[in-house]
Amino acid sequence: MVRPVTIFSGHWTDLSLEEAFRKFSSCGYDGVELACWPDHFSVPSAMYEQDYMPHIKKLLAKNNLACFALAAHQTGKCIGDLWDPRINTFAPEELANSPNSIREWAVEEMKLTAQAAAALGASVVTGFLGSPIWRFAYAYPPVDRNTIEDGFSLIKDLWSPIFDVFDEAGIRFALEVHPSEIAFDYYTLKKTLELFDYRDTLGINFNPSHLIWQGIQPELVIRDFPERIYHVHIRDAAVTLDGRTGILGSHLDFGDPQRGWNFRSPGHGDVNFEAIIRELNRAGYEGPLSVAWEDADMDRDFGLKDACEFTRGLNFPPRVPQWEDIE
Repeated sequence: MVRPVTIFSGHWTDLSLEEAFRKFSSCGYDGVELACWPDHFSVPSAMYEQDYMPHIKKLLAKNNLACFALAAHQTGKCIGDLWDPRINTFAPEELANSPNSIREWAVEEMKLTAQAAAALGASVVTGFLGSPIWRFAYAYPPVDRNTIEDGFSLIKDLWSPIFDVFDEAGIRFALEVHPSEIAFDYYTLKKTLELFDYRDTLGINFNPSHLIWQGIQPELVIRDFPERIYHVHIRDAAVTLDGRTGILGSHLDFGDPQRGWNFRSPGHGDVNFEAIIRELNRAGYEGPLSVAWEDADMDRDFGLKDACEFTRGLNFPPRVPQWEDIE
């Protein structure tokens, strides 16, 4: 079993798609998790412009890359979040400050994303569901339990018709467990999977960097939900609590050394990737290992290549039982 090593393009959208693909290929990546931000992959263009999809496929082939997943995190936030001005940046400019119009657009865009993924030959869409109740994560002032349950119910109501379209397209949705999401830790993930009755459409985009700083052992998510691991992010973080710093970040920008944790290039933080690979092997996961690179203290081009080499080095296959092991 040789899992492909891919790269999430969302942190490289300052580059043209052609320039980004050249860079990814030169560093040794097998493929991309292509961000559905307009500068890299436009879902409407893919569905409605005759020459767009052939152009994307030609660029991939030219650089010896495959597209294993589309990433639709921004669209997902527009569906499930309560609107605030930040959401405007994820939606078409003409819909700014119109919460209902933004949500309606995002629902239809996500349905198209499933169809675009199928047309491109990807099998998974990664992303967020959003959350109307994240602001209640710290329950003070006190939060009525019905408020939390209503928030989960709204997510089910919004996403169930979308997942029906995913089913029709033969595409799975891999939810990234992430702060500000309806599923932001172990137990909210479990509740979300139960909310949708463990329908096959919905699985996990496993990303350890968002779990480790919360005190969660990331590999336990794989161990407890092995059949739900639909996609994997290789992303690291370092926890640097020193008696003054805190895990909530102190309203400081990512990368600020006064924060209690920060993202790191894979292999340069606190994530135990060997434990993760061992659990992925036990789970029988054969999909891509997608580098989601971010490190405020490392040169980006150095980090891109270093992360690819690190991921290839840890990507060991499971042991194949020998005849003498079988009694």
